[in-house]
Amino acid sequence: MAQASRHDRQAALVRAARSGSRAALDALVVELTPLVWHVARGNGLDRATAEDVVQTVWLSLLRHLDRLAEPRAVAGWLIVATRREARRAWRELNGRPALSTDSAVDLPGDRWLPEPEVLRDDRDRGLWRAFNALPRRCQELLRLTVLAGRAEYRAVAEALAMPRGSIGPTRGRCLNQLKERLERDDIR
Repeated sequence: MAQASRHDRQAALVRAARSGSRAALDALVVELTPLVWHVARGNGLDRATAEDVVQTVWLSLLRHLDRLAEPRAVAGWLIVATRREARRAWRELNGRPALSTDSAVDLPGDRWLPEPEVLRDDRDRGLWRAFNALPRRCQELLRLTVLAGRAEYRAVAEALAMPRGSIGPTRGRCLNQLKERLERDDIR
């Protein structure tokens, strides 16, 4: 029920934004920018390029807001638009994208930390190593399903060009692969 109310709320915000409500548009941006950001970064873009992609996608939504056929599908529209724009931006870079600077692997190891924080940082590094060792398809699927939630399987299926019915089972296999890697590396 919470998922349905989220979609209803987003649809109401789209309709209000179409009618000129700046507050509704701001609320959409606040609610959905983390999703757009993670889709952009999940497609291998460095921070600066991802910022450009996020801005371009939101500008595109503004231009097409009146043409959005189903206001409840705004999150799905943003996922698809972000993936397309991220691919375009990546091609323009003419090379391999820079590694993410947000990864726990990039944390400096020479700073002093209390023991609990050191243990947590070590666990997080291991988790990110295991996650980054997964096939890219699993990484994308896990990012989208964790951020978008199960109610967004239709949008995730469209964004990843896979049957909707295979999202759950594939997600389960990807999570099992992650769990096996974590167990193999003894990460708790």
